[in-house]
Parts: sequence; structure tokens; C-alpha cells
Amino acid sequence: MAKLNAAKSMGDGLSGPAPDYLSFHPVPSRPAFRPPEGAVDAHCHVFGPAAQFNFSPARKYTPVDAPASQLFALRDHLGFARNVIVQATCHGTDNAAMLDAIARSKGRARGVAVIEKDTSDTELARLHDGGVRGVRFNFLKRLVGDAPKDDYIRVAARAAEMGWHIVVYFESDELADLAPFITSLPGTIVIDHMGRPDIANGLEDPGFARVRGLMDREDRFWIKVSCPERLTVAGPPYGDVVPFGRKLVADYPDRVLWGTDWPHPNMRSHMPDDGALVDMIPQIAPTAELQRKLLVDNPMRLYWPEEQAND
Repeated sequence: MAKLNAAKSMGDGLSGPAPDYLSFHPVPSRPAFRPPEGAVDAHCHVFGPAAQFNFSPARKYTPVDAPASQLFALRDHLGFARNVIVQATCHGTDNAAMLDAIARSKGRARGVAVIEKDTSDTELARLHDGGVRGVRFNFLKRLVGDAPKDDYIRVAARAAEMGWHIVVYFESDELADLAPFITSLPGTIVIDHMGRPDIANGLEDPGFARVRGLMDREDRFWIKVSCPERLTVAGPPYGDVVPFGRKLVADYPDRVLWGTDWPHPNMRSHMPDDGALVDMIPQIAPTAELQRKLLVDNPMRLYWPEEQAND
């Protein structure tokens, strides 16, 4: 594909990206694996452009610009048909960049928003009409500090009224404390990035066992088999993460999602090649049936249910 216009890292982390901020891969490889027709990248982001869309003054980092045009160019290069764009903490509760990207997608993108507990009914309707189908709760202290659980309870109720699901992002070693709260939330709950298990412990990791306990407990729990680059101990090509994704796909084939996490915000060790990430999919979903469920059937059921109803 044409070289992606990766912005240069500069600034102090608040007025602009920190000097050591890693920009996304400028020339991702073309994957050898061909995703099935209609495949969905079910976890990605857009950032800015900063000149057009404000970042939150409470953000813990400032990313490089990663606009919709570059996301959609990557989508086409990798062989995907659709995107689910997830609001990240740097834009706070201003979902404008995400909504703009969805509007530019010609119906090929949906969104997961971050909203306030007192967001108006009018604004919720605008978000829904704009393609939002979920809200995200972030429990990572390095990104949000202490999670505002009281606010999350109110937001969850509002999301349920809209028929949206909830995406939860946490570290698996904190799940023992978080599980009672998370299980008290209504509706479908999607766990980000395999629940961030400790890969060094292998499949017997206690945190991974707790994550699987949620999945076993109720069918309303879903999980994303994404972000090996964030979880790996060994580094590329992330073979140490493959058994975790393969286990989740095998045990919960109708409740797994996959995404690139482009443009990979806050990566410190290296920047992954998105084409290589796509080539991992047959390792975690080894059959055509599992690949179709992971990349097409499951995300379509969650984000474009009206299209499945019309099939």
C-alpha cells in the first residue's frame, strides 16, 4: 500500500506527542491470510486531526494524528470490509472524531463511545444515529486513575436503555476485585484484549483463569482476542500469545471478536506491523468456520444486527 503518513513525534505529551511516542507503522505488509468476505476489524481508533478535533485536557497522553482516511486505507490494504471504532481516553467524552469517521465510512463503521453519566437523551440519540452501539469503561489506572464506578453505574443504565453493550478494559490481576462490579452491570459485556493476562505464566495464569470464569459464568460475556503486541513477553511474532487466543476462540467461538488496535496508542517497546497481526488469525482460528465467526458473524451480530435480520 502507499506509505501511511505517520506524524512525527514531537512536543511534551500534552501540547503534542512526547518525543518517545511511537507512531504507527508507515508501510504495513500485505497479509498472506485473506480474511473472509465482509470481515470486520472490531477494535481500532481514530485520533484527531488535532487541528480539527480537540483532545481532552485530562488526557494522560497525546497521540499522533491518525485520521479516518488512513484507517480506511489500512482497512482496504488488509482485506477488511468494516471497522468498529473505539473511543480512546485521549479524546475523553468528546466523540466527535469517531462520529466523523463513521459518517465518512459509508455505513462501513460503527462505534463504541465514552459518555458522561448525565449525557442528555438528545445526545444519546445523536450518538446512536451516528453509529454508536456501545460504551467503554476503562479500569487501567495508568490511563484513568481510579475508575469512577458510581458514574459507570449510571452510564451503564443509560446504555441499556439504548440497547448498547459495554466494553470493559482492565488488567487481569485486578479482576478479583473488579468482578463483582463488572458482573453487576446490565446487558452484553465485551472484555478488551483477552483481559490482559500475564503471558509469562502460560495458560495457567490465575488472571486468565478469572477472565475465563467470567466467560463461563454467563453467555452475555464476550471477549476480544486482540493486542498480542501489548501482551507478549517474547516479542514479535508473538508466538507466546497465540495459545491464549486459540483457547478463547476454541471455547467461546460465538462470543469472540478480533481487531488491530490501530494506531496502537502508547506502545513503548515497538510498533507492530498490522499485516503480520492479520497473519496471526489462522493461528488462533485455524478453520474457515472459526475465522468466519470471529471476523464476520460475531461482529455483525453485535454491531450490524439489522443487516443479519434482513439476510
